[in-house]
Amino acid sequence: MKPAFVIAAAICLLAPDAAQADEFGERLSAAAIERVKHRVVYDSAYVRMSYPMGDVAPDRGVCADVIVRSLRALGIDLQQLVHEDMRADFGAYPAHWGLARPDPNIDHRRVPNLETFLTRKGARLPASDNPRDYLPGDIVAWNLRGNKGWLPHIGVVTDRLGPSGRPMIVHNIGAGPKLEDVLFHWPMTGHYRVNSAMFDAHT
Repeated sequence: MKPAFVIAAAICLLAPDAAQADEFGERLSAAAIERVKHRVVYDSAYVRMSYPMGDVAPDRGVCADVIVRSLRALGIDLQQLVHEDMRADFGAYPAHWGLARPDPNIDHRRVPNLETFLTRKGARLPASDNPRDYLPGDIVAWNLRGNKGWLPHIGVVTDRLGPSGRPMIVHNIGAGPKLEDVLFHWPMTGHYRVNSAMFDAHT
């Protein structure tokens, strides 16, 4: 059995990181909920944008833009981060679109790229059907078509509980950003937990 002071020391060492993750998650949850106030028409059209900190028109967007804009409210630019990571190892990313090189106009707006980026950052968590495993600020991805095909989707877990008792999600499935009780509505392809340390080089 370990001495009590060793256990206490270990807890003290772990506590700052846990507190940082919790605080960051709460901030990301709040930023995602704020997105619900914006009227956004679902529009997946390719758009040339500035770099870094580029964006499509504020009244346009897709599900990935909920993630991009929520993190940007915290000073984190996924456009630049994903682009730089794809430049460093383009082969690590999905080849669904037949591209020969990274494209900062669109790469960060594609769910499979975001899933790959978050996995490479060490944010991926094991799959779980227990709603208690999903904390405010977690990012969740699904396949809307299940075994009938592939249609990726992504959203942010919030600190609000729905009628089911599960954490509610901010996502854009076609009618703009919404806060809905949909955590387990579709087959989940990824569960990610981010913290500020993952992005320190760009904050």
